[in-house]
Amino acid sequence: MELAYIPSPSTGVLQLGPLPLRGYALCIILGVFVAVWYGNKRWIARGGKAGTVADIAVWAVPFGLVGGRLYHVITDYQLYFSEGENWVDAFKIWQGGLGIWGAIALGAVGAWIGCRRRGIPLPAWADAMAPAIVIAQAIGRWGNWFNQELYGKPTDLPWALKISEGVNREAGTYHPTFLYESLWCIGVALLVIWADRRFKLGHGRAFALYVAAYCAGRAWIEYMRVDEAHEVLGLRLNVWTSIVVFVLAVVYIVVSARIRPGREEIVEPDRDATGTTGGTSAAGEPAEKVGASEKSPKAEKTEKADQNEKAGKKGAEPSEAAKGGSEGSAGSDDSGPSADGVQSGATDADGAVADAGSAKKG
Repeated sequence: MELAYIPSPSTGVLQLGPLPLRGYALCIILGVFVAVWYGNKRWIARGGKAGTVADIAVWAVPFGLVGGRLYHVITDYQLYFSEGENWVDAFKIWQGGLGIWGAIALGAVGAWIGCRRRGIPLPAWADAMAPAIVIAQAIGRWGNWFNQELYGKPTDLPWALKISEGVNREAGTYHPTFLYESLWCIGVALLVIWADRRFKLGHGRAFALYVAAYCAGRAWIEYMRVDEAHEVLGLRLNVWTSIVVFVLAVVYIVVSARIRPGREEIVEPDRDATGTTGGTSAAGEPAEKVGASEKSPKAEKTEKADQNEKAGKKGAEPSEAAKGGSEGSAGSDDSGPSADGVQSGATDADGAVADAGSAKKG
């Protein structure tokens, strides 16, 4: 006898007039908004600027959605490309099917593009976003509840999930693996927040801790699921993926702590209106470059040219002895009177007039 269970919604679509509001899409969108809001708070607390997280999310979110869908379609290709299936369904993302591994991988590419455009380090941004991302995952998992998918093995526990009869599913009560993963994600978020405050994690180690902790939980939750999936050596493909990614994340934490201990002091440098980091001088040169010389390159070039010109003039001036000799030779030069010669002639004429006047007077 069923005493208690978690009911499933009768439909995953709510009609708002002519517009269908799908529960799966609503959970994804709500998760993105919460992640941007909380990630922005953490980024500002680490020394970043308001709005930076949203600017980078413009790149990261679309890349993440495409990556998540690609991973799902590739790993479950038989749902779309086998005989009797319609390949067009691969584009119907609202029907469910996002692989977190593909979403994180391709989302990181989009985030890297956004970080490069803003001139900030990707690891620092990822550390700030780590708990925000896993909270978004916790919210997004409730989209599976709306679609009645990704449940676990049959159970009669009080928190069992009741599934109704439908395509590729049988009515009954099952383990609510979506709920298990949602609660696990909340726990991972709290763990990362605590560890980040306690150990001042930096250079991508907070993000790596999130990845490792999530993989640890995803492995046992994935093992409980009963939906069709590819298996390798008796284990589901996503279990193997969780194991490999977990090991890589732990190795990164250990190696990174040895190579680059501590946390970044500056996560987002100042940028002026021209987009140059650190500000610019009036001449348009970086402030740190101008501070070293106190002058712009154009001013230094003009001053150097003036000094060369003065040096050339100084070299062209004759010495005093040479000047005296040239004056003497100029006075006796037959080619024409110089200024000194005119002056000398004027003096002789004055002397003659004076002698004549003296003789007349005598």
